[in-house]
Amino acid sequence: MNIETKCLHAGYTPKNTEPRVVPIVQSTTYVYDSTDDVAAVFDDPTKSLIYSRFENPTVMAVEEKIAALEGGIGAMCTSSGQAASLCSLLNILKAGDSFISTTTIYGGTINLFAVTLKKLGIECIFVDPDASDDEIRAAFKPNTKAVFGETIANPALTIFDIEKFARIAHENDVPLIVDNTFPTPILCRPIEHGADIVIHSTSKYMDGHAVQVGGVIVDAGNFDWTNGKFPEFTEPDESYHGIIYTQTYGKAAYIVKARMQLMRDFGCYPSAQSAFYLNLGLETLSIRMKQYCENAKIVSEYLEASDKVESVNYPGLKSNKYHALAEKYLPMGCSGVISFVIKGGRNAAVKFMDSLKLASNEVHVADIRTCVLHPASATHRQLTDEQLAAAGINGGMIRFSVGLENIDDILNDLKQAFAALD
Repeated sequence: MNIETKCLHAGYTPKNTEPRVVPIVQSTTYVYDSTDDVAAVFDDPTKSLIYSRFENPTVMAVEEKIAALEGGIGAMCTSSGQAASLCSLLNILKAGDSFISTTTIYGGTINLFAVTLKKLGIECIFVDPDASDDEIRAAFKPNTKAVFGETIANPALTIFDIEKFARIAHENDVPLIVDNTFPTPILCRPIEHGADIVIHSTSKYMDGHAVQVGGVIVDAGNFDWTNGKFPEFTEPDESYHGIIYTQTYGKAAYIVKARMQLMRDFGCYPSAQSAFYLNLGLETLSIRMKQYCENAKIVSEYLEASDKVESVNYPGLKSNKYHALAEKYLPMGCSGVISFVIKGGRNAAVKFMDSLKLASNEVHVADIRTCVLHPASATHRQLTDEQLAAAGINGGMIRFSVGLENIDDILNDLKQAFAALD
């Protein structure tokens, strides 16, 4: 269904020309000609629109764009990146199942996996991202249904070896889910390396302007859900007229099931206004990602040369242990996020950050404006010391998200903040 048809369903009649921007269809509901037409859509919601709790023309236009960027068969936007992580897994898992995740992921996601999903009867088995093939294989159980990792971990900045984890996941007949938030599809397209499902927090680089919170799930359409491990895809769904997803929707079975079951029941769908803002960010994404990478490379080299810095973690640096993987998966650059450990530990890190003037001290990352965060005090505050260590978080670690300001202004801000430590 093209955008004009979608808008017609919402009562909007376009001119003969295409709109310059995606129109905001600010409607909760859609009008039909007859009761039979409504019934037909409830039998198969892919035929038309039902309700904006789980589909809206503006949001769907953005979903199509993101799916195309990632090379997927379809996408579903969510109200946040956390909602995308949750729904991507609950679409596969149920109580009594397990899944594997690398340890170096976003702190909020660790809490979701280790605490909240555990309460629902779902076990997360954490593995080191640098684990050997045999160590990863040993983590699988008969009830393991998925593998999860972040292309560039937040904030540890480890590089996920997508092809290795995809190969092992597929050996065990389970899909690989990759959080591709930091690279965006401009810098890396995980589906091309074997990922089956890709998720994003669209609040970050895709939006780029810190104006809306959102997430998205992209389905590659490549995984074989009929391999015997996923009966919920191959047996009738009694909550939806006995539909068998793999029979009715083929390659799109995963993403259609996510919308028809999870979004229908949870309703964690973004507003049309949020999708409109997200689309504006997507229109400049490619040029912004290029500049983020250029600025971050200069800043990382400056930090590496500073005598006040204990260590710098940026995969774009040749000295970084993940540089080879970065060249493989991220040849155009490693985004604009840098983490570094300042000499003097937590107290020095806090003093340095409070002395910054250009950079904003905020709970955000991947913005057009430079921003800074102390992970141990914020995003990873709920973790134990052991979990912090496993996630690669040091008390003196600072996450520095390089923005699009003039590079000289960014460097001067760093210099004056370091001077405040003397």
